[in-house]
Amino acid sequence: MAERRLLESPNFDPQNYVKHLSQQSDGDRDLQEHRQKIQNLADETAQNLKKNVYKNYRQFIETAKEISYLESEMYQLSHILTEQKSIMESITQALLSTDKDETSKEMQAAFPKETEEVKQRTLTSLLEKVEGGKNIMDTPGRHLVYNGDLVEFDVDNMSPIQKVHAFLMNDCLLIANWLPNRRGTVKYKYNALYDLESFAVVNVKDNPPMKDMFKILMFPDSRIFQAENSKIKKEWLEILDETKKNKVTKDRHKKEEEPPTSPARPEVSTNPFDVDDEEPADAEDHVDLSLDWILELPEDLDVCIALRDFEGAVDLLDKLKEYLKDQPVTQRVKELRLKVDERVRQLTEVLVFELSPDRSLRGGPKATRRAVSQLIRLGQSTKACELFLKNRAAAVHTAIRQLRIEGATLLYIHKLCNIFFTSVMETAKEFEMNFAGNTGCYSSFVVWSLSAMGMFVDAFSKQVFDSKESLSTAAECVKVAKEHCQQLTEIGVDLTFSLQSLLVKDVKAALLSYKDIIMEATKHRNSEEMWRRMNLMTPEALAKLKDEMHGCGMSSMEQYTGDGCWVNLSYTVVAFTKQMMSFVEEGLKLYFPELHMVLLESLREIILVAVQHVDYSLRCEQDPEKKAFIVQNASFLHDTVLPVVERRFEEGVGRPAKQLQDLRKSTRPVRINPESTTSLV
Repeated sequence: MAERRLLESPNFDPQNYVKHLSQQSDGDRDLQEHRQKIQNLADETAQNLKKNVYKNYRQFIETAKEISYLESEMYQLSHILTEQKSIMESITQALLSTDKDETSKEMQAAFPKETEEVKQRTLTSLLEKVEGGKNIMDTPGRHLVYNGDLVEFDVDNMSPIQKVHAFLMNDCLLIANWLPNRRGTVKYKYNALYDLESFAVVNVKDNPPMKDMFKILMFPDSRIFQAENSKIKKEWLEILDETKKNKVTKDRHKKEEEPPTSPARPEVSTNPFDVDDEEPADAEDHVDLSLDWILELPEDLDVCIALRDFEGAVDLLDKLKEYLKDQPVTQRVKELRLKVDERVRQLTEVLVFELSPDRSLRGGPKATRRAVSQLIRLGQSTKACELFLKNRAAAVHTAIRQLRIEGATLLYIHKLCNIFFTSVMETAKEFEMNFAGNTGCYSSFVVWSLSAMGMFVDAFSKQVFDSKESLSTAAECVKVAKEHCQQLTEIGVDLTFSLQSLLVKDVKAALLSYKDIIMEATKHRNSEEMWRRMNLMTPEALAKLKDEMHGCGMSSMEQYTGDGCWVNLSYTVVAFTKQMMSFVEEGLKLYFPELHMVLLESLREIILVAVQHVDYSLRCEQDPEKKAFIVQNASFLHDTVLPVVERRFEEGVGRPAKQLQDLRKSTRPVRINPESTTSLV
């Protein structure tokens, strides 16, 4: 405890502490004990620090949850206050309008057309200040409803673009730009003119410093404007909504008053794409769009997209879809759907970006589950499948590229197989979970799997075959890859055929190359053959040779061992047997059905090199004793080695090799009569 208090003291001096400690210590052992104590204190301090960090993190999470709850309550409180304010203003307006009713009636009786004329004169005078706006007054009955200055903002980055002046008329909205260099009375320049039916107005929630804004949606584009203050913004929203309703009502009455073109035969449209979705005049009354959650739906969708609450956004869309399923398609419903479609487009873009390969690929396939599931709920299954597989392809490619190349090839292949086949298995399981009900997407997964296998084989071949590894190493690597590939069949994915078809060229080249090496080595040993018995000198060497030959499948070596450490076989035949059986074992590890004849012909060529040399030596040798020794070696090849080769090939391939059987029958060795020196066939 004293040690801890000293180290925790604010006036602690490390140099003086070490100096004092070295003076007081008796030797190295004492210093080691002090060092261990300080290390224990450091470890304890680190543990306490971790606990505090974890505790603070938990408190931070709890605090964040409380803040979220408070934010929700504050939003509800703000909504209630806004409603109360609206009610108070409507009451005040009603009280004020009571006193003005009689005066207004008298003015209208005296001057029934003065209001319309004043509005038209006011619009004319204002349009004289707009460059390019003279033809706007050509439409009869058009008059000014409201106008004011606004600031337009960029939709993508919310930066101010320009200052504009908006003219709201009874049937359209005119946007004019401010002119920096005025010419006389002209202050504005014509920018755009929108019919009231062609756009929808959406309130934008205040998010300081961005406030007092509203959005105008014109499919497929949109524009955002900022009013001078919240009061003017509210006036714009209310007047725009009221003007649009008045125009719809006026157009409906006008249509009802128009006589039919032909009483006996009504006019029929010749446009094959016209859909008769016209609803009764009172259809507006049947669709209740005044519910709070519907009125706030566009803003709630914006909030969900901004907060990356994709599930909440899609839930709201499903709720609206269910509500409008059996409702008539009225003008107000069309406007609402126009607003919602814009949010759906934005949500889709965000989800697509979440699945793009440019995003972080950490977290595996599960990290894409949210975006994929919500795209499927939005009816974008094909796009979700395409983006999901592109994301996983980029992840596999990155993982293979970042794998560190090891000096030991087999170690690198183990790591490569673990990374690749684990990724494929995880992708397959996640694909099955996400697209279980979309059977049409499974063909895309098959194509993706074949493409991914191509990436794997490229990395595999560069490390195993391009680097000229030995056949035993290449065979072991291929065996590891086939074992991992076989594990995928447990989940219903079999890529064995693809792996074999991609590797067959390199494996064939490796087999033929190693066959040539064995044949050259055998020919070289044959050229130096003296046909002498092997003398291993020590019993240990003899026991080692027996173990090696037993490992090659030669169980009858006892009959070829003589007294002491002698073996009744030549060095050439024993070396050939070891090399031949090694080639058989490695070739079976590399075996594919496409390589059946390649392996079989290679074995046949190697055997012929040894058999033909024995036959040639037997014909040329004159010494009866040596000739008997050659026949004994030939019998070993024919009766022991060749049957083992046939048996191992049949076990590894699953069917007998008729070519090897025919070769053994055609190379029956010469027998020597022990009672004479006469050769017998």
